[in-house]
Amino acid sequence: MVKVNNIEISPPIVNSSCAWSSDFQQLEGLYDSPYTGGVTTRTATACGFKEDDEHTVVFTRKTLSTLNSYGYSPHSLTTYLAWVESILLSRPSSSKPFIISITASQPNTLQSMVASIQAMRMKVGDRNGSRTSRVTIELNTSCPNIQNSSPSGYFFASLSPLLDVLAKEYAQDSTLTIGLKLPPFVFREQFLAVLDTLKRFTLTINHATASPFSFLTCTNTLGNSLMFPDQLEDHPLSPPAEIERVFGVPTALGGLAGDSLHALSLGNVYTFSQLLRAENCCEAGLGNLKIFGVGGVTSHEALLRMRRAGAEVVGCATLLGKEGLRAFEILAIAN
Repeated sequence: MVKVNNIEISPPIVNSSCAWSSDFQQLEGLYDSPYTGGVTTRTATACGFKEDDEHTVVFTRKTLSTLNSYGYSPHSLTTYLAWVESILLSRPSSSKPFIISITASQPNTLQSMVASIQAMRMKVGDRNGSRTSRVTIELNTSCPNIQNSSPSGYFFASLSPLLDVLAKEYAQDSTLTIGLKLPPFVFREQFLAVLDTLKRFTLTINHATASPFSFLTCTNTLGNSLMFPDQLEDHPLSPPAEIERVFGVPTALGGLAGDSLHALSLGNVYTFSQLLRAENCCEAGLGNLKIFGVGGVTSHEALLRMRRAGAEVVGCATLLGKEGLRAFEILAIAN
């Protein structure tokens, strides 16, 4: 069991926000699995993201990797909150939390979304209540597939207006658990920029220094990745002439996940874990941040590697897409 502010994740295995946590049936199945300690929704916007045939995912032939061109969920936050509320109210004895993944580009929009989540938390009875919270927020800063919009996590200081919204909400209600989903970073200054920005939001609560942020999810998919049809599962090396498929996904470029991302994700988890243990981070209230390790967790051995790198909670998506709910049984072997 891992305690993350006011939520408990037991076992410390979750799904990461992905296409396979999109609808009610998928969320209900994930919640009822005995092998998940928490469930993450697909990333919601206030009004839903327009999805079409260009948004898809493909699996590779030689490794358990994927390339996807998905954006955010076509379902609105209001829809997800109704689904989550229904699941939680019908299972009052469960302490398993939902991680509501959201994104917004404007502070006022984010404020409205957080208010809706807080209202739902009141309905399911976990705000300032006696039992462990069952609803938390993850702000997605890292989708690489939004046209004309680079992942904001690569320009972390620019997120300050949004982080300020979350910090103020936490200052009013410290039972609210807040996390950030980050893109994959490749050099040290990027990691430091994240932590330097988070230090600006340090609060003093009950005479103790604390951060309004409780966890970092490392990492989302790696953007600007390209695959050709001959690399994909169930695709002939020499496709018939009538097949006009030029690239692996219709958009040509997409987000890379699975085995091909694993080494980079491990490096991100390790780097953040080491930096958060440093004295200056502890003094700034960041020492208690938990790391959710995501990226290429396609086996029990990969899960163990994530933990060795410093992840307290481990998440998967590609394995879920390949194996369905059995994915978590595979990860939990000897857990």
